[in-house]
Amino acid sequence: MSSNRLVGRSVHDLAAAIRNGDQSSLELVETTLDRIAAHDELNAFITVTDQSARERARKADAAAARGVDLGPLHGVPIAIKDLRSRKAGIRHTMGLAPLAENIAQTDSISVERLEAAGAVIVGTTNTPALGHTIKTDNRLLGATPTPYDRDRSAGGSSGGSSVALATGMADLATGSDIGGSLRVPAACCNVIGLKPTFGLVPERLPADGFSTHSPFFVGGPMARTAADTALMLDILAGRDDRDPFSVPRPDVNYVDATDRPADELSVAYSPNLGLQPISPAVRETVGAAVDDLAAAGATVDTVDVSLPSYEELSLAYVEQVGVFFSTFAQTIAEQYDIDFETADVEETVRSTIALGEDTTAVDERRHNIPRTAAYDGIQDALSGYDVLMTPTLTVPPYSKQLDEGYPNEINSESVMGVPTDMMLTWVFNLTGHPAASAPAGFSDDGLPIGVQIIGRRFGEADILSVVAALERARPWSAQYDE
Repeated sequence: MSSNRLVGRSVHDLAAAIRNGDQSSLELVETTLDRIAAHDELNAFITVTDQSARERARKADAAAARGVDLGPLHGVPIAIKDLRSRKAGIRHTMGLAPLAENIAQTDSISVERLEAAGAVIVGTTNTPALGHTIKTDNRLLGATPTPYDRDRSAGGSSGGSSVALATGMADLATGSDIGGSLRVPAACCNVIGLKPTFGLVPERLPADGFSTHSPFFVGGPMARTAADTALMLDILAGRDDRDPFSVPRPDVNYVDATDRPADELSVAYSPNLGLQPISPAVRETVGAAVDDLAAAGATVDTVDVSLPSYEELSLAYVEQVGVFFSTFAQTIAEQYDIDFETADVEETVRSTIALGEDTTAVDERRHNIPRTAAYDGIQDALSGYDVLMTPTLTVPPYSKQLDEGYPNEINSESVMGVPTDMMLTWVFNLTGHPAASAPAGFSDDGLPIGVQIIGRRFGEADILSVVAALERARPWSAQYDE
């Protein structure tokens, strides 16, 4: 049996090879662990679960030898983000130095489902403290860079997961998203991150089952290909009564959706949603990707999207997410006896907690008015189309260090130098539309650029169809580290 591991090989094919005895799960895991060790300087993993991964891989091989099918991920190595994803008995830090030795007591719903499908967890991936920003940098490990430029960020907050995928340190990874945390790192690392419709993938904090309601916080799949993303979503999606917001999954096969021909697809394209300036590198690279999708047969039209002003909409997002984060931090503080005023945490954590402290309940609710206007504007833009496409980020990957901040100028226009300037993702956390980031290409200086694909609520199949068509038009598998 060969121990060679090809990054371009699909998860479906890897699981089939293990199931059929043509590939050893243990050898695959050993190769994966070797890659993790070889890329240690990228700080992708907080915890490497080498012993438990080997044990589970041995069981996967033994099951295959007996002719027992463990599921669609039979023996396949995956990574889980060290924030909402938890594995009982494994260190669970949420990127916080004060929780460096904390051990999870329960499995998260996503981990239960992935392991029930046969997956082998090789470790937990890096995240900024409490997932509070779009740079993966913390006092536990330091910064996680994109593997395409070691001085620039992998994005956040699912930066460790995106790096693990881009470098072959895992075949699938979990992520989570409250403003772009699945899609931003996907764009920074040339992989796919899908923010599903709120409720489709169940989530549950042990102490607060209602914590995710506003803005929509969701967990979702990250992968290198459309088909792998679809397979993972097939496993994760569906109702779980522990999550009071979870819903039954639609009667759709997400993997089958990736075979839809390009000439059956219709796309509305907005270069910037009318919100922010876009760097020339992003505009040109995403524009070329959209043109190639059209050349492959898709119907593509440039559209205007009617949204509230950037100032009004970003204030609604910042204050609503600030209330969410402040409440989340207070729950963590009480659960783990952490005083965030004096604890060993980043100053940006304290400033993010402070965002929601002076917002009244009335103010927080009144922000639903511009939020509703944004929802209606996106619905109008989607009318007559399968998806809406935009750039994921307004700029290529930025500095990896938290204390170096964000650009104050984009395309010669001044901006505030805050995370909402850098991305076009947060709008869809306010509206609840599902959205993915997929590779669009590279800038002239070799930096990855992502394109965002947005669908109607529960329109993940349409999104995956477009991601797959784009992948066929502009293949990106050869751009990974083999």
